[in-house]
Amino acid sequence: MSDAASPSLPPPEIEADPLDVLIVGAGLSGIGAAHHLQQRCPDKRYAIVEKRAAIGGTWDLFRYPGVRSDSDMYTLGYRFRPWTDAQAIADGSSILSYIRATADEAGIVPKIRFGTVVRSADWSSADALWTVHGERVADGAPVRWRARFLHVCGGYYDYDEGYRPEFAGEADFAGTLVSPQFWPEGLDVAGKRIVVIGSGATAVTLVPALAATAAHVTMLQRSPSYVVSRPRRDALAQWLRRALPERLAYAATRWKNVLVGAFYYRLARRRPEQVKQRIVAMAAGQLGPGCDAGIHFTPRYKPWDQRVCLVPDGDLFTEIRAGRASVVTDTIDRFTADGIRLVSGETLGADIVVVATGLKLNLLGDIALKVDGRACRASEAMVYKGMMLSDVPNLALCFGYINASWTLKADLTAEYVCRLLRHMDRHGATIVVPRRDPSVGVQPFLSFTSGYVQRASEVLPKQGTRRPWQVHQNYFMDMLALRFGRIDDGVLRFGAAGALP
Repeated sequence: MSDAASPSLPPPEIEADPLDVLIVGAGLSGIGAAHHLQQRCPDKRYAIVEKRAAIGGTWDLFRYPGVRSDSDMYTLGYRFRPWTDAQAIADGSSILSYIRATADEAGIVPKIRFGTVVRSADWSSADALWTVHGERVADGAPVRWRARFLHVCGGYYDYDEGYRPEFAGEADFAGTLVSPQFWPEGLDVAGKRIVVIGSGATAVTLVPALAATAAHVTMLQRSPSYVVSRPRRDALAQWLRRALPERLAYAATRWKNVLVGAFYYRLARRRPEQVKQRIVAMAAGQLGPGCDAGIHFTPRYKPWDQRVCLVPDGDLFTEIRAGRASVVTDTIDRFTADGIRLVSGETLGADIVVVATGLKLNLLGDIALKVDGRACRASEAMVYKGMMLSDVPNLALCFGYINASWTLKADLTAEYVCRLLRHMDRHGATIVVPRRDPSVGVQPFLSFTSGYVQRASEVLPKQGTRRPWQVHQNYFMDMLALRFGRIDDGVLRFGAAGALP
């Protein structure tokens, strides 16, 4: 099995022959895309470009205490590879091992060009090729590839920086300020007073993990999020594994979790007030009398206007009930030498402050696109089937679900890319481009009200008001469209080298 610093020969300045597919990113999505390509299009030559020195993407980058999935692994895992660990809500190291094992067993690792960042991609219709420019991280040496198809699987947020608001008086703080995205190796939290600023998935993961050894942990939130407890282990999945062959048990559990998740999401959107009351009541029942769920766990928005936070076996509630952690809902006035002063006048003493204030979205990883010399910006494009950009040829991007597991959509996207490539081969086409209909209305790419989504409105593409330009956030609709729908639907235009169709 490859380790965290999987070696690779330095990439050549340019491949001797054009690749059929260049995949950007060797995380969960990129490894999955490569696996699908090998299985479904075994004649295609491909390579993966990875900025970091290791496989895993998010799951190699994030090293903060308690890092884990916020989706069950029967849907976050690949469709083609069963998740066999007993934990349904898995820790980061287990997920990383799963991704690495997938890459090793499929022989994908030699295809990865580690330590290489993509800067730009130029499309030539005359040649029906992308010329992709990058550089080696180690020495800045230029690197260049040519590829017939570009599949961007670099995730959806900026690996180099998170969202980091500045607070008054930060320079006065005598303790340690920490970003979860760049957790310091060897940071000693034992016996320390810790304040975690934030209320999202990262914060609710950090608090119980830190509370195990800290003197006390306070989750300081400006406003509450929905927090739901879910069993760390799936009892039905374990029973099915004993009763059925591995792959059949995995498929059954996967479909069960997809259906259950879709049911509760639909219920939340149809009856938001009833679902809200139920979620808050469940939180109150697990918190006990020492914490007011009406203040600290009752958001101002409807369920699934933002992502619902998952806590395995109610670990956050357990720590609050035991007094090892607490929640404060207030606004920061300023930092002081020994903590944080709030607008209410209360002061929170702290030795360590963790700023878990969110992510910075970055859909294409800062890759500058040009089509026949014309600059193309994702924010000016409309997204086709949630995975291609209008008027940009031979390019797919992976963007998973925000109301379900990321990999459900990543798998469908990778399968569709393979279907599309086979269709092009059968019909002698070397160019495919989705052509936008001017009559299609424009909508935001995502309907979420989360801060990280709203802040990214200027970098995300748009979606349309009708198919195939809508982003459904619905696995069943996407499955019908991507796995079974017609490729030649009148919106995709096919042609040969020379000019865009």
